[in-house]
Amino acid sequence: MNRRGLLLSVLGIGAAGFGGAAWYATRPQPVAEAGPLAPEVNDVLIRPYSPILGPETAPVTIVEFFDPACEACRAFHPVVKDIMAEHGDAVRVVIRYTPFHGEASVEAIRVLEAARMQDVFEPVLEAVLREQPRWASHGTPAPGLILEIAASGGLDVEAARTQMLAPGVVAVLNHDRADVETVGVRQTPTFFVNAKPLDPFGEAELRRLVAAEVTASQS
Repeated sequence: MNRRGLLLSVLGIGAAGFGGAAWYATRPQPVAEAGPLAPEVNDVLIRPYSPILGPETAPVTIVEFFDPACEACRAFHPVVKDIMAEHGDAVRVVIRYTPFHGEASVEAIRVLEAARMQDVFEPVLEAVLREQPRWASHGTPAPGLILEIAASGGLDVEAARTQMLAPGVVAVLNHDRADVETVGVRQTPTFFVNAKPLDPFGEAELRRLVAAEVTASQS
């Protein structure tokens, strides 16, 4: 699990050959933190299809490379919500899917995309993260378990079974995988604030960077 020590719309089909299992197996080893973002990296931080929490027109954007099976992402979720509450309409969060934990991650992302189609993304996200220890701690989750958990957030499970397999969901997964490689993300969560990488990583550092960008947007 990434950062173990931490306690805390439809697109075309993605390019053939970008299968999930091969991607996990060939993902490069961690590298040193990058410097300023290259233009081609900056251009792929946000996609039109990416889920957004908060006002779409907020002047400060937190991009989170997020894996629903990641313990650190679960730990940081209340921190991110608190930052959004503190700054109100000034901050939004763009979620980029980063399925580093195999089939459990992929299935959870498919469920979240079905929830988005049903306009229950946020309550389902809360349910999936709240119950993460049940479904993400033993590799491939029991059949139907994530859907059962998502139902507690308002998901129509029968409709979701079809929606999870939609071509647009496959495309979202493949595009986000490609963008993860382009950006060079090696662990989750990874944050950018108005395209500035969070480095060093930490809750206090994230709060400071967001606050600085909010202040700058108001001047």
